[in-house]
Amino acid sequence: MTTESAPDVPSKPRRGFWIFLRDVLVIIVIAALVSFLVKTFVVRSFYIPSASMEKTLLVNDRILVDELTPRWSGYSRGDVVVFADPGGWLPVTPKQPPRPVVLEWFDGLLTLIGLSSSDSEDHLVKRLIGLPGDHVVCCNSLGQITINGAPVDELSYLNLPEGDTQASNDPFDVTVPEESIWVLGDNRDRSQDARAHQDLPSGGFVPLDNVVGRAFLTTWPLGRIGVIDSHHEQFNGVPEPEE
Repeated sequence: MTTESAPDVPSKPRRGFWIFLRDVLVIIVIAALVSFLVKTFVVRSFYIPSASMEKTLLVNDRILVDELTPRWSGYSRGDVVVFADPGGWLPVTPKQPPRPVVLEWFDGLLTLIGLSSSDSEDHLVKRLIGLPGDHVVCCNSLGQITINGAPVDELSYLNLPEGDTQASNDPFDVTVPEESIWVLGDNRDRSQDARAHQDLPSGGFVPLDNVVGRAFLTTWPLGRIGVIDSHHEQFNGVPEPEE
């Protein structure tokens, strides 16, 4: 008696396709979730909309902001920080015409996972000069800002007219309140920073709760990729504020 072999079971290519599609979607969802968590708690992308930080940062530079480290170590004088408008720093922008729904959805998705920075226009980037309790004064006889009585030589990063050594043409004498910072742009003559907002209820100070993080890397354009220098050494001689 001969034994007949069982007929071959036909493959099910469509079932295999749906399994493959499911796996791809799972990978995409996981990648988006990881990117969202990184953006929310670790690193965030912004672009530079103005010339206030030249020559350190140029208009349309893309930067990465470290949100995590400052939560542990705090901020230091010289850090380049990104912060949400404390109120009244940015001009009221006219309402933009609505964009196509698909474009809005796509940009929202890229912002969610950290590849876009649609909220950059609601934030500012400046250099941290004064920490809570610091007495910051401009300027001494050499045109330098003093912090707690110690002069700070900022010429290595300031964008001043040739031959000018005056750190600010607008004098000020402030003591930074608790949980706030005093920030200035590197391009002092073209920066609407803390000096320009002393008449606001905040006194020109930025609440630490408004600070997103410390800018540490320029990522675009390609020719400008590099670490953002905090110039901490310029502030080494500054004593801690008196109690």
